[in-house]
This record gives sequence, C-alpha cells and structure tokens, in this order.
Amino acid sequence: MKMILRWFPNGDDTVTLEQIKQIPGVSGVAVMLSHIPCGEVWSPEEINKVKAEVNAAGLEMEVVESVNIHEDIKQGLPSRDALIQNYIETMKNLADAGVKCICYNFMPVLDWYRSDLYMPLPDGSNCMAYNHDFAKTLTYEKMTKAMMDGSNDFSLPGWEPERFGKMAKDIEFYQNVTQDEYFENIKYFLDAIMPYAEEYGIDFGVHPDDPPYPMFNLPKVVNNAEAIRRYLSLNPSKHNGLTLCTGSLGANPNNDVPSMAKEFASMGRVPFVHLRNVLHTGEGEFHESAHLSSCGSLDMFKIIEALHDAGFDGYIRPDHGRMIWGETGRPGYGLYDRALGATYINGLWEAVTKLKS
Repeated sequence: MKMILRWFPNGDDTVTLEQIKQIPGVSGVAVMLSHIPCGEVWSPEEINKVKAEVNAAGLEMEVVESVNIHEDIKQGLPSRDALIQNYIETMKNLADAGVKCICYNFMPVLDWYRSDLYMPLPDGSNCMAYNHDFAKTLTYEKMTKAMMDGSNDFSLPGWEPERFGKMAKDIEFYQNVTQDEYFENIKYFLDAIMPYAEEYGIDFGVHPDDPPYPMFNLPKVVNNAEAIRRYLSLNPSKHNGLTLCTGSLGANPNNDVPSMAKEFASMGRVPFVHLRNVLHTGEGEFHESAHLSSCGSLDMFKIIEALHDAGFDGYIRPDHGRMIWGETGRPGYGLYDRALGATYINGLWEAVTKLKS
C-alpha cells in the first residue's frame, strides 16, 4: 500500500508539496493538469514539468486524477475516435513519465455535486454536505429558464454559472439516451484504450458517481455493487479497475462498503482507494466528516481490514477533509484534516497488518 495525497499543480492549491512531504507515511501525490482543455493531448513537456516539481520535493508522481473524458466520447459522437486517439497519446506520455495509475470518471455532464460546500459543524469546522431533496429542485427546466432570463435562482455550488449553457445542452441530449446505450459508449472507450493500458502498464480506476443519487435524469454509472460488476465486465483486462471511493459509495447506506472492498480488491481490480467517512443525517442526506469511524457512519477499520485481507497493494489517499483550525482553501482539500486522515489510515493499516501476522 502506498499512501499519497491529491495535489493541484500550477498554482491551483493552497497546500504546498513541502507541507505534504512532512506528513508521515505519504510517499507521493496524485495530480491533474486542469489547464489543458479536455480532449487535448497532455504533452511530455507539461507532464515532466510537474513531475520535476514533485520529485524536487522528494515525492513520487505515479497517479493522475484525472485525464477527463470528453463529452463527445461519452455521447458516442463521430468525433470520439480522434479524441480517443488523443487520450491514448496522453496515456503514453504519462507512462513515459512513470505514471502507473489513472483515476477517471465516466459520469455524464456532472462529475460531482454537493448542495453545501461549507456546512458548519458543532465543533467549529466546516465540510461539504448533500441534501437530495434540495438537489431534486434543481431541474433541467429550471436551469434552462435561469439561463434564458438571466436570473440567479439556479445554483450548483462549486460550478461556474458560465458553464450552465453547455451543461444544459448536454443534459438535454441524455434525456433520450438509455442506460444500456450509455454503457455501450463506455464499452467502446474501454475496448479502444485497454490494449494500450496493458502495453503501457497503466491501471485505470473508474471513480463512482458522486453522490450515488440521480440528478437531471442522467444515466448512472457506478453507484452500487451491481453497477461496478457490470462496468468491470465490459472489458476483461485487469487494467480496467475501480477507484474505491468510500465516501461516494458510502453516501448510500444501502451500500456495504467493506463487502465491496473485499470483492473487487480480491479480483485485483482496485488500483486506487479514496478513503473518507460520511455521516448519514436523513434519507438522501449526508455530510462529510472526520475520517475516524466514530465520527461518521462508515466502519473504517472494517474497510481497511477488507482491503488488507483481499491483498490490496495499490495507492490510497485520505479523501475530502473538513476545513479545521481556521484553514481556508479548495473545499475538501485543506491540509490539516487530510493530514490527520492520512495518519489515522496508516495507523489502521499497521494495526490490521500486525493483527493478521
């Protein structure tokens, strides 16, 4: 198991590599080149520039999250073949730079959503939260009307209003796409890239829907064990894997996260784990909590034990943390609470390892 942290290069992060290096047990970072438009090739120069910065801080850059998939690929448009070729070229450039794992998602239009990015908690910290009843009020019709009349009665926290125009058109497209048709588009992509994943030695881990609840009548992709089995069956390559995000899957109390961890890690199909806790506060309602089991609704010890027993040897990172001790920055990605989470996870892993030896 390798403990890493997510880090946003090119001045997009308030947390520094020097600070990450000081967290015990953290060996590297997962990066993303967000300034390169989706669908374009990540050049060796851009990749190696970030790698040199990471290595200079004494850290590894073996994980990328994520090389986003262009909406034309998801929609199965004729332009997808050229975009997939760009994706494959990016894969080669990343492999040449020593990248061994790509975390990505195939969620249509929206790759994440929260109804509140700064919900205050009783201890004085704040966190991201989700309320499905509120999310259901954000309809496609309401988004379109807000765009047309210039009103401010539509808001997706964390999403820029100028993106709503393209989002509305994409959402409209999917109103006539069935779940089966969407999975055919996923299979087309996987069948195209997996031979190169095997050639380049790159593991792919699809990220679950975040959260696992429906919005805008969009197809759901990875939100429970059955959906994960279907996704992994689309292409038999061992490089076609899952990023086990305990917070995304655990947001639905019907998901047995330890069981899922054991099942899919035992198959050798979990190259990457995002570990965080969530507290269920009502039906379709949760907020992100401190990583400790006692702070949320997930048993973190059982999840770590399941991964250990399944022979997991991939990458793991503490996922979204609260904002604590007056820290400000990108929601979920402050330094302090994630550092506490990394230390807690390392402690659980050490405990399980010694108990099982």
